[in-house]
Amino acid sequence: MGKLVLLGGGYGNMRVMLRLLPNNLPLDTEIVLVDRAPFHSLKTEFYALAAGTSTDKEIRVSFPEHERLTAVYGEAVEINRAEKVVILEDGQRIEYDDLVIGLGCEDKYHGVPGAEEYTYSIQTMAKSRATFQALCGLPAGSTVGIVGAGLSGIELASELRESRADLKVKLFDRGSRILKDFPEKLSKYVKDWFTKHNVDVIANSNITKVEPGKIFNHEEEIPLDAVVWTAGVQPVKLVREMDVEKDRQGRPIVTQYFNVLDDEHVYVVGDCASSDFSPSAQLAEEQAEHIVKVLRMRWKGEHLPEKMPDIKLKGFMGSLGKKQGFAYLADTTVTGRIARLMKSGLLWMYKYQND
Repeated sequence: MGKLVLLGGGYGNMRVMLRLLPNNLPLDTEIVLVDRAPFHSLKTEFYALAAGTSTDKEIRVSFPEHERLTAVYGEAVEINRAEKVVILEDGQRIEYDDLVIGLGCEDKYHGVPGAEEYTYSIQTMAKSRATFQALCGLPAGSTVGIVGAGLSGIELASELRESRADLKVKLFDRGSRILKDFPEKLSKYVKDWFTKHNVDVIANSNITKVEPGKIFNHEEEIPLDAVVWTAGVQPVKLVREMDVEKDRQGRPIVTQYFNVLDDEHVYVVGDCASSDFSPSAQLAEEQAEHIVKVLRMRWKGEHLPEKMPDIKLKGFMGSLGKKQGFAYLADTTVTGRIARLMKSGLLWMYKYQND
């Protein structure tokens, strides 16, 4: 019997499972899912867990159940492509015929001294829980710094403002304005929200060092009671150490069929895969759609198309607390309550369709 092994139960591999089960998987093939946790985590909502406005239960979804799907819970530590086997931390060996790597990413600290040791993270559910305990356990009047004003940093800063109105929040933005690559109307709306809600946005930041209880922006020393790092990501260590051709970010370079360059049986999806797009749940799901089509054609012995369709993303949505939000869809900017309702509706639909 053929074996499709899925490493990681994130957005990409969830879409693979939901497209193949129950009726699109060959009768002579089984799926083995390998993940640390016994559920799918909604990573796009980790900021709310860290801020204390959502619970674990609200941001997780059960994995599918099927007689030809087996879940193995553990940490993968090695991928041996020569023997076509994945080795887990406990020594367990899982053989595969086809492998889809969707292990996600971790924080990238850009060589900043002390950043890894003295900052908190929202990259995993466990780290988000630890960040919640640290932030929500701070005394009244404490100051929290958030390094990185991308979508994660913006949502964490706004959610924390609603969760702990007594805290002082500083958001360090490397750019000249919030979301500088998008229309100025969108940037202005987000900046105005932060101004109205007393979040200090520090533009043109360059964090050069982090020490206990303080951070250095350029040469300026800024005292902080806690720091959360949201300033960049990289593939997890296992993927960075794979013996495959990679891009400058350490992500495996993939073909248009999303397999690594020298192995058509090893696919990469999501934050791990080299791409011209920024990492996102939407991108992972679109990549997964392509992988499923390719798998099915290869299983049937069909010729693959000379040119796969281009991936087209619809845009993005972000929240500013529970009542306001922003969206950029089809070159159109939407802000305010409507944008927040759109994001909430999308999250509800995702949980409903996947649970």
